[in-house]
Amino acid sequence: MSDSSPRKTIPIVPDSTGADGDEISLYAASKKIYPRTVQGLFARWRWGFVVLTQLIFYGLPWLEWGQRQAVLFDLGTRRFYIFGLVLYPQDFIYLTGLLIISALSLFLFTAVAGRLWCGYACPQTVYSELFMWIERKIEGDRSARMRLDESDFSMEKLVKKWYKHLIWIFLSIWTGFTFVGYFTPIRDLVMEFFLTRMSSWEVFWVFFYGFATYGNAGFMREQVCKYMCPYARFQSAMFDHDTLIVTYDAARGEPRGARSKKADPTALNLGACVDCTLCVQVCPTGIDIRKGLQYECIGCGACIDVCDTVMDKMGYARGLVRYATQNALSNQWSSRQMWQRVMRPRVLIYTAILGALVLGLLVSLSMRTPLKVDVVRDRASLARITEVGTLENVYRLQIMNAREESQTYRLSVTGLDRIEIKTATEIEVAPAQARWVIVRADIPYGSAPQGSHKIAFEIQALNSKDHVTEKSVFMVPR
Repeated sequence: MSDSSPRKTIPIVPDSTGADGDEISLYAASKKIYPRTVQGLFARWRWGFVVLTQLIFYGLPWLEWGQRQAVLFDLGTRRFYIFGLVLYPQDFIYLTGLLIISALSLFLFTAVAGRLWCGYACPQTVYSELFMWIERKIEGDRSARMRLDESDFSMEKLVKKWYKHLIWIFLSIWTGFTFVGYFTPIRDLVMEFFLTRMSSWEVFWVFFYGFATYGNAGFMREQVCKYMCPYARFQSAMFDHDTLIVTYDAARGEPRGARSKKADPTALNLGACVDCTLCVQVCPTGIDIRKGLQYECIGCGACIDVCDTVMDKMGYARGLVRYATQNALSNQWSSRQMWQRVMRPRVLIYTAILGALVLGLLVSLSMRTPLKVDVVRDRASLARITEVGTLENVYRLQIMNAREESQTYRLSVTGLDRIEIKTATEIEVAPAQARWVIVRADIPYGSAPQGSHKIAFEIQALNSKDHVTEKSVFMVPR
């Protein structure tokens, strides 16, 4: 027999307090990470990339090429200068090719050795390393920084904190200034700064990029890698069991446990891991590599360096934490067997495609003609009969000289019988400049049937081998 009495709906509200009255947070507590200083092979590689990338970034805008900045993306004039190359918006295909090559390179490096980009060359990693180096120089290493943060307010704490942040802010602003220097000639930008004549957009981007550097590298650090970077989320799609990753050899390391240097681990039924937790203390994202592959791991190799140091002190063989593949660990493969599987068909295909694209881009750049011409018909007048009885079409030609010296070009037109250019046929264009010219093309009236006729403008440089042919149409009205 069914119960027809109305039922009461009682809302269930989660209790925000525990049994002892303490509040229970719905989110995991976020603890500040204090990475310990580490020395070793991978630390040297990482700092090598830091120095290399920052020398390029900070130094490149100051290099000169002829009478101009070597690398300059002049958005105002829509010209991009890259050493001897002058590119226009019409050369967008080269940017597309560069982006495709970058994406394939990322796929290749990830398939071979995981997050190499993240661990060594990513701007987030590079600037975090710089900011942490400044922090260590002022506040001390891991334990000193922890004690300073936990201590009560004092003049020493105030001075160190403010000194650190002042240097961070200076480096961040200089980074933003250098970034803008790729779009505005940096020497002009320096003069504008001292004369307080920087434009509002220049000021905005200097502080925007500086603020992003200060916030990401000074405060957010591993949070960017763990929660904001999309690469951390889709990297697993590019991994497989033959990808080189930072791994912990559990078969050799477990069971872990502390012991004296002279103790025999076999007699104590212990593995090689002494459970010192140094691998966790040096990790910039605060993970424990002994728990296996985790998406937070950026593959920097800091845990390898510190573990090798511990193994050396204990008199054990290195490699408890090392770069290896999951198949190599589970099957106990040798290095030769592991590398044979690393160079698998997937990697070879990526390499072949990447090599073909790079070669094609280089060949295209080497064969590129430093002359661009756009032909636009005058829409105000399709055709008209002139005073001398000829039929005239008017065109506007944009001639873009991508060379670093002035060029004189000769114009001619073909495609119709007795077609001629009635305006100037020799045009001079300044170095790395574009010029619009009005061109009138005439034919004798009645020499061509009604309709649209294909013609071609030929532009030939007089003091170089540059030559371009652009198609258009000549209209004969009814």
